[in-house]
Formats: sequence, structure tokens, C-alpha cells
Amino acid sequence: MRMTCLFSLRCWIGFGCLLALACVATAQNPRGGAADRGITIRETTLYISPDSNAEKLAHIERGREVAIFEVSRSWLHVLANVEGGPLGADEKVPQGRNVTGWVEDKGVVHLNTPNGDRILFGEGADSEAQASQRRGRRGAAQDAMRLYARLAEFFPQSSLAGEAMFRAADIRWQIERADAMSRPSARETDPTLRPDLDDRFLKEVEKKFPHTKWADLAAYDLIDKKVCSDWSGGSKCPEREAEAYEQYAADHTQSPKSAESLYNAAWRRAALIDIYRVNGDSKKSGESRQKALNDATRLVAQFADTDWGARGTTLLFKLNQNVPVYGNVE
Repeated sequence: MRMTCLFSLRCWIGFGCLLALACVATAQNPRGGAADRGITIRETTLYISPDSNAEKLAHIERGREVAIFEVSRSWLHVLANVEGGPLGADEKVPQGRNVTGWVEDKGVVHLNTPNGDRILFGEGADSEAQASQRRGRRGAAQDAMRLYARLAEFFPQSSLAGEAMFRAADIRWQIERADAMSRPSARETDPTLRPDLDDRFLKEVEKKFPHTKWADLAAYDLIDKKVCSDWSGGSKCPEREAEAYEQYAADHTQSPKSAESLYNAAWRRAALIDIYRVNGDSKKSGESRQKALNDATRLVAQFADTDWGARGTTLLFKLNQNVPVYGNVE
């Protein structure tokens, strides 16, 4: 199961922080040229000198950036970002520290590494797969998030940049959402009373890659901010959610999420039939039935040969036989 997953420099490790990294590296580069930069695709150790028996200074995770001062045989003298917040650095998260030392020149993607973008994407995908496994590598989701973000930053012209940027934003969003939903405030029926999810990264995807699949997917994630955790038998939440999904389907007709959005709208309209009926509002119950039929019919017509189309057919069957879809209602 994929975690549904271009962050600017400031979003992940901090623009000012890494500008300082590059400036310090340039200043200390004995050859006087511009500093090289690299991204780690494996866990590695930072040593005090270019010797694997030397004192260990720090542990570097996948997807961390290093500014390279010099190269000595198979070793790199670097300034490395070795710590940061669990979701990547931003002003809300302690920035950790940067450490100067030596790393082996193994598993470091440089700016001029052939197929560097594909290497980063592949390692990001592998980390993402690890994160979805029951006993997957600890911190693999954060590794994937950093790797995808670094790809989009280092290789903005890559054909993978848009997808990498979205995946990084999506992973961050899912982690933050899971954290928010684990808190007592998640039980509030009003989504505005829950901890606010940081939507800057998804909106950056929409800004950088407008009218693309990745912008469509980012916009779909953002619907989460309008979804209640518990309807408590009320009509306000499903009404608002149905409207949000219907609007998405209308605005993003080519999105991979169009069918799912239509189904979510139709199902909520179907649920409202019984919510309004139980509350004694037969007029709104009838209106909800018609809206549910319209959404489900459109879904089946446009996406007949998909799982969502089949689910729409099932929903139509239930609607035509007055089978409740929500709660223990008769």
C-alpha cells in the first residue's frame, strides 16, 4: 500500500541552513571552486578523519544533503545535515545540527551523477515500500519523503520531479494526518476544531505543476481538511463532505481520483437519505436520494469498467431497493 505520497529548499532542510552549508563549503574548498552537493541514499557514518577506524561523529540517514569540501581518494570531506524534525525541517520543528567530517564516497548521489534523479526516485520508492510493510525499516517513510523532496530540488527539470514533489508532500500529509487523528481533538465533529494540517507543501505542488496529475492528487489530499472524523448521526458533516467531493469531481475531470471522488459524494448523499428520514425531514431525505442517484449514475456512466464504477452500480442497486447504507437504520 503506497502512502497516500517540489519542496523548496526551505521546506525540508531550511533554505537559509543549506545556503550556509554551501557557503561554508565553498569557503573551505581548498580548490576555491563552487561546492559540490550530494544526497545520501544509504545510512552512512560521519567520521572525524578519512578512516573507517576513526572516531565516529554522527549517523546520516537516507535523503540527507551534504556540502562537499574536498575529495580524498574514496572519501568526501563534508558538512552534513545529520538531524532534523521527524517531518523534515520547517520553522515549527527544531532544526537539529550540521556536522563537519568525512564520509565514504559510497551511496552519495552528486549533482552530476548519471541518472541521479532516477536513483533517488528508486531509493525513495524502496523506502516507501519498506514503510508500508508490517516490519519495515524504522523511519522509512521519512527517508522516502526526504529522497523525493531532494530529487525535486536537485533535478527540477527531471520528468520525475512532479511526481517526486507530490509523493514527498503526500507522505508528509499522511504522517501529519495520522498524528492529528490520534489526538483527543480528532473526535470533534467540526474539522476546524482539529489540529490544523500544514497544507503549504501540497499547495506548492499545485503551484509548481498546475493542470497536471500531481496537482490533481494534491488537491484531493486537501479535502481531508473538510472531512469530519465522526458524523454523530448529524447531517452537517456529510452534506459538507458531499459538496466538497462533488466540486472536486467537477473541477478535476481528468484526475485519477475523479471516480473515487464521485463515489464518495454519492455514498454520502445516500447516507443522508436515512439521516434526514430518521430526523423527520422527508423533504431533504427525498432531495438527498435524487442527488445520490445523480452522482451514482454519473459515476457508472463515466467509469463503468473500474472498481469505483462497480461500486457505483452496487450503490444504485441499494438505492433502488431502499437499502440503508449508513448506521443501524431500518
